Amino acid sequence: MALQLWETLKEAITAYTGLSPATFFTVLALLWAVYYVATGLFGSSDDHIHQRSTAFEEQMEPLPPPVQLGEITEEELKQYDGSDSKKPLLMAIKGQIYDVSQSRMFYGPGGPYALFAGKDASRALAKMSFEEKDLTGDISGLGPFELDALQDWEYKFMSKYVKVGSIKKTTVPVTEGDASGEASGAAETDTKQTEDGPSETPVTESEEKSSPADTKEE
Repeated sequence: MALQLWETLKEAITAYTGLSPATFFTVLALLWAVYYVATGLFGSSDDHIHQRSTAFEEQMEPLPPPVQLGEITEEELKQYDGSDSKKPLLMAIKGQIYDVSQSRMFYGPGGPYALFAGKDASRALAKMSFEEKDLTGDISGLGPFELDALQDWEYKFMSKYVKVGSIKKTTVPVTEGDASGEASGAAETDTKQTEDGPSETPVTESEEKSSPADTKEE
């Protein structure tokens, strides 16, 4: 009975498809394999899209209001470079600190301008430089074009981000040794001037001849 059914199936395959039973089942197996691979690819793609949408939703969560920091040092500013997601993302231009947390995709870790975060990058922005030596607030020696570019950046930050503080200017302390050295130097100069006294005007030969001691009484 089973053999008769198999013979009938082979005849039907040949009649309706024009293929031999072996070729027919080979094609059927290939189609199933393609379907399986395609299903796996589209399934993983959907998972990837879901993960990206989840990350986007996390970024779209409302940001906490900016916190005013007042004056902080450049070393303290480095703590706000985005490495700690619980802290705001800060950046400074010309000594003024701005909260750039809303542009974390640009200034946060992995962003194109991530190296500017947590620093005063005035010189780098003016020169459009990504070199480590230019990541400083020192703008001395810049040309007019570079200063204009820096001014444009500052206007952009002032209009888009909230200013939350400024960088504390570091002053070079005068040591006690330097102060005493300056004082001793000034004292030595005054002493030398006192010892030398006023300069004497040389007496000419004619003045010596006409001095009162050499004149005769009439």
